[in-house]
Amino acid sequence: MKNIEEKLIEELVTGNCTPQISKLAKRLKEPATTIHYNIKRMEKEGKLLACKAVFDYKKINRGYCTYVLINLSPDEYGDPERLAKELSKFDEIESIDIITGDWELVLKIRTKDVDEYYAFLKSVLSRKGIERIKSLNTLKQVKTEFISI
Repeated sequence: MKNIEEKLIEELVTGNCTPQISKLAKRLKEPATTIHYNIKRMEKEGKLLACKAVFDYKKINRGYCTYVLINLSPDEYGDPERLAKELSKFDEIESIDIITGDWELVLKIRTKDVDEYYAFLKSVLSRKGIERIKSLNTLKQVKTEFISI
């Protein structure tokens, strides 16, 4: 059978999953139609944006996780959303948050290894608008997406 694992991972990691209604119905002890109706209602109301697979990232070559704190240059400080939207186009960036305190943005970046992270750092994060960064590398992930691993 044809191996489409890489294509499948790309789809699943970006939120193209469907909830398993029958499993939810059994776990919640509610009819499947009730589960389906509530999921569709939450999607319509904008409460449920996507269903996403949770991976063992080491096994899909994204095991090197780094949180990056970013200080913006004075000309970008007034509109951090502009830079955040620009950075969100990169597949390596899992999440971007605008924060308070000494830093303006925090990014969660997933790459295969330190070499891939370094290449990403040089090509993407050394751009106009970013004044200073601080990288925090994870040693071990214990919980992700509300799931203990």
